[in-house]
Amino acid sequence: MRLDSFLPILSWGRDYHRDTFAQDALAALIITMMMIPQSLAYALLAGLPPQLGLYASMLPLILYAIVGTSGALSVGPFAISSIMTATALSAVFPEANTADYISGAVVLAFSSGIMLLLFGVFRLGFLSNFLSFPVITGFISASALVIAASQIGNLTGLEVRGNTILEMLSKLWLSLMKINIPTLCLGVATALLLYFLPGGLKKFAQRLGMSSFWAEIVSKSTPILVMGLAVLVVVIFDLEHRIAVVGVIPQGLPGLLVPDFAALDWSTDRWHSLLASAALISLIGYVSALSVAQSFAAKRRQRVNPNQEAIGLGLANLASGASGAFPISASLSRSAVSFKAGAQTPAAGAFAAIAIGFSTLFMTPFLYYVPITSLAAMILIAVISLVDIAAIKRVWHYNRSDFAALALTAVTTLLLGVELGLVSGVVLSIMLYLYRSSTPHIAVVGRIPDTEHFRNRLRHQVELSDKMIGMRIDASLYFANARVIEDEVNALIAQYPEARHLVLQCSSISDIDTSALETLRSVDRHLRDAGMQFHLSEVKGPVMDQLLRSDFIASLSGKVFISHYLAWKELG
Repeated sequence: MRLDSFLPILSWGRDYHRDTFAQDALAALIITMMMIPQSLAYALLAGLPPQLGLYASMLPLILYAIVGTSGALSVGPFAISSIMTATALSAVFPEANTADYISGAVVLAFSSGIMLLLFGVFRLGFLSNFLSFPVITGFISASALVIAASQIGNLTGLEVRGNTILEMLSKLWLSLMKINIPTLCLGVATALLLYFLPGGLKKFAQRLGMSSFWAEIVSKSTPILVMGLAVLVVVIFDLEHRIAVVGVIPQGLPGLLVPDFAALDWSTDRWHSLLASAALISLIGYVSALSVAQSFAAKRRQRVNPNQEAIGLGLANLASGASGAFPISASLSRSAVSFKAGAQTPAAGAFAAIAIGFSTLFMTPFLYYVPITSLAAMILIAVISLVDIAAIKRVWHYNRSDFAALALTAVTTLLLGVELGLVSGVVLSIMLYLYRSSTPHIAVVGRIPDTEHFRNRLRHQVELSDKMIGMRIDASLYFANARVIEDEVNALIAQYPEARHLVLQCSSISDIDTSALETLRSVDRHLRDAGMQFHLSEVKGPVMDQLLRSDFIASLSGKVFISHYLAWKELG
């Protein structure tokens, strides 16, 4: 195994040149402008001190740059991971931003990192397939609404906390008369500027003669400009004592630490709760990051290694824990901006980490007056795009059972919390899969006149034989659908009393497990008793290899035909 398969930096680093550096550095500059306010906001979303968002945006990005494979992926604080962290910790610790609460966040980061590393090293990425597209869509869309609701308190200056929308809205209703008007006004103004200003700045820059590329960069600098304006408002109008601000952020780089797990003195229930939450956080973070990385890689005709991505994200989370921060993943919005800005390699993330490190050394005093309500407004604007109405409509029109999984996931997430929402969606998806695979599509096939093609008699005008029944099963055969097959054969024997042969067309069968094999033996015995023979046609090579490892073929009452047409010619 080549070393660069474990350290992709050795592969893309060989061809790294000045032009690539220029593109990565420019993308890093734009990402840094987005990431500084976002990291502060997402730390607050997780119920943690704002500086932990900056700490989670340095060493993790550098480690991902060494072992990750996606150039456009922007690793760091992520809204969904932050709200899941807050949900997990609030279920264990009564108060946010305490020493135990912060220790719990670090444990979540370490646990998520270890689980992701195991995912990658043991190639367990297939487990993410249990998160179907409808479940992910319902979960992320509902989580976006939960995140939005979680910022009501920061936008209004009220103490509004909870894990579900109903809980938070009820607390808001009871506290309506205590709304802090200056806080609300500044938060709403910030949200409006963040929503409308990027488009206006882009058009203004183009009118000044800037190219579309530079006009896009100007528009992406909106978060920094708006936060600067919010700080000016607080300072000029002396609102520091009327509006909550970020306050003192320690200068300097984070120290490295490994928590003394034994000294935390947590109960077994707490451990189980946090480990279960870490598994869900790592799973949803991995799936969302991988889907984004693969979509960008496809646009550039590149390849992303799923297992290596799990290792990269795992090391990034371990680095976040070692920095005293919280679980991270890849931000969808920042990754899109990074891609558009031209990021070519994971070095763009490392350059952004260096810039953020510089900011923590020299610029944190300027963050003192950043209003909490403005950060809440930034979170609101960031999560709006996560509510994918178009995808929800597509699922509704295409498959109602998939929409049921989407709806259950969304409703459970909204009413019972993000973790139960995700678990319920996964469970329903698995149940729907088992139901579909246990009731496979079975067709009686006949020959299309003057051809060698066989199709479903219910969909095409076909020729049927009185002597031969052609049956096609459009699924692999396993224990859950074996009984259905036997029942269908018994029904066909009664429906075609003149038939002397039943030919199972196996073109759609990719696997036959032991239970299904025993069912086929039983079918063969029933056909013998009815004076008929059982034949197979178009058996795939791997399936035939399986069958030859048993005595089934040798004891079969009929033959195995290489094509269904040859069976028709000989038996029909």
